Amino acid sequence: MQPNMMRVIGAGVAGTLAMTVVGLYVAPMMGMPPMNPADLLAGAMGGLTILGWGAHLMIGVVLALIYANVVLRLLPGPPAVRGALFSLAPWLMAQIVVMPMMGMGLFSGSMIMAGGSLVGHLVYGAVLGAVVGGGAPASD
Repeated sequence: MQPNMMRVIGAGVAGTLAMTVVGLYVAPMMGMPPMNPADLLAGAMGGLTILGWGAHLMIGVVLALIYANVVLRLLPGPPAVRGALFSLAPWLMAQIVVMPMMGMGLFSGSMIMAGGSLVGHLVYGAVLGAVVGGGAPASD
């Protein structure tokens, strides 16, 4: 059964916003500076905040579409766990490719910052999975 695309897009937006809340409000409670991916992207795009937010939300939606149409049925477990498992791939890509391209170094230049990013990505994935819902899970 094909996932509902409006639900998938909404899940991508919801997960992205949840991840941003973690970066802005939970990261400081973990002893890190606030992390706002939209601001980071804006800095790489000429400093325009609206472009950073647009890119941040677009990435979240594109990842949600990939998750729902390609990966969902390949992962085991309940929906939130599947989404969290999926989120490990974009986190790893961000830490190995994107952060060094943005001048922050491999794994954000700090395992503490990389750990904070991991928490944000896991929250994104769990929200994504929970909102998208099931699909036939991988067989054991």
